[in-house]
Amino acid sequence: MLGVETSCDETGVAVYDSHAGLLGHALHSQVALHQAYGGVVPELASRDHIARVLPLLDATLEQAGLGLHELDAVAYTRGPGLAGALLVGAGVAASLAMAVGKPLLGVHHLEGHLLSPLLSEPELDFPFVALLVSGGHTMLLQARALGDYLLLGETVDDAAGEAFDKSAKLLGLGYPGGPELARLAERGDPRGFDLPRPKLHSGDLDFSFAGLKTAVLTRVRQLGPEPGEQARADLAASTQEAITDVLAAKAAAALERSGMRTLVVAGGVGANLRLREKLDAACARIGARVHYPALQWCTDNGPMIAYAACRRLQAGLARARHDYAFDIQPRWDLAEL
Repeated sequence: MLGVETSCDETGVAVYDSHAGLLGHALHSQVALHQAYGGVVPELASRDHIARVLPLLDATLEQAGLGLHELDAVAYTRGPGLAGALLVGAGVAASLAMAVGKPLLGVHHLEGHLLSPLLSEPELDFPFVALLVSGGHTMLLQARALGDYLLLGETVDDAAGEAFDKSAKLLGLGYPGGPELARLAERGDPRGFDLPRPKLHSGDLDFSFAGLKTAVLTRVRQLGPEPGEQARADLAASTQEAITDVLAAKAAAALERSGMRTLVVAGGVGANLRLREKLDAACARIGARVHYPALQWCTDNGPMIAYAACRRLQAGLARARHDYAFDIQPRWDLAEL
């Protein structure tokens, strides 16, 4: 299975074999391209995908030791994501599939993330509770079987990754903000500032981080135009602590309410080490197990798309096309699968 991922600001290509596992992959991140703007510029992202995807394809096939005609199917990220970026991957995948006469599959980006821990732990299986946490999404799901996902809770405003990035920007940190804030937080006191934990005791499994971002803005203004480095580190640590407190508490509550004892974490924020510490502790308290993707699979990547497509094809759930028409869904609810 060839997988092509171009939903946002990473171009990923991979070949996954259902028996031999991952045969080859290549990834290009656009971080340097977007740094000057403090965030992803959709038009620039699309143009960069166009320039990168075919060289990455060549590198992946060479690593896998395969030619295009030896593939069984071609998959691409159908959505959600940036429309222009998605069209690049969809168009390239459809063209490749047509050229070699193989089936074409569109994959849900979030299902790719949800299944990414299984790339490293193939023995892990359904059912489980999934915490999908990234720059664009924060949600808890009950994953009952492949393609059978019940939404338990989601953010009502900013995603957790947005809260990290926006808070980092307020602190004068570079892009991408989440990793920069986490690095600064290592030198700070997480109890240095009293910040809110929105919806921590709401009784539901939804999230809200917009109010936290406003509280960080207030503290930044109180510190003045030239805050000391320790004060900035303390505020970064306090912000990280607030976000991860809520994520860990809600994930543990989802496990207890569902009666499940397996938690799967996916998405870019899943790489945050403080979050992992808290989830490990929370799951240990209730006798649950927690599984993370390898750090290299936390961000967008080709292997998760190739793997998800492979699983769906094997299970008879894939909507494979042989007419090579393609579409994208920039907004696509995972529950619609």
